[in-house]
Amino acid sequence: MTTPSLRQLAPAGAAGLALSLLSALPAGAHGLASGGLVAGASHPLLGLDHLLLLVGVGGAAALGGVSLLLVALAAAVVGSLFGAFGGHLPAAEVLAALTVSGLGLALLARQRNHAISSQGVLTVVLAVGVAVHAMLHGQEASGSASELLGWWIGAALASTAVVGATAAVLRQSQPAWALRLAAGLTVAGGLLALAPLV
Repeated sequence: MTTPSLRQLAPAGAAGLALSLLSALPAGAHGLASGGLVAGASHPLLGLDHLLLLVGVGGAAALGGVSLLLVALAAAVVGSLFGAFGGHLPAAEVLAALTVSGLGLALLARQRNHAISSQGVLTVVLAVGVAVHAMLHGQEASGSASELLGWWIGAALASTAVVGATAAVLRQSQPAWALRLAAGLTVAGGLLALAPLV
């Protein structure tokens, strides 16, 4: 029987540590989009549903190609403007959590079936998920122009860091890790959607 090396155990240990830290975070951390750069940088990381979606976007970029990042960026702009100008959806918080599950399922489908149709499904689910989450952020927009600009720059930097790190790690990892990530997103999104009912 061989003993697993530290290199083999590191991803599992990191995932366990991350999940334990994330379990202490609120599912939907939404307030006001003000307070400048630091508040903006921390905001996307404080809502577990938003953080998981960002990880899913990184997974989509790693599996479906970097062109999906342009789709995510366009969806973020459209969703945030929709929310900032008063747009809303019923049960948006639950829908935001369900889009995490949807993205997980789309990633699973993309890994199992490399057909063009699965890439199209991934693209649509990614766009919808990012737009819903960005809408929630857009609804929070208030304060002076400089506070808002700082907040949005901070949020964009933090989001880019999470997405980029996830994509880079998955590209260097074995395919099984991408499957685990997709399955984890599917389950986590469902649990977050059910959490308010418990």
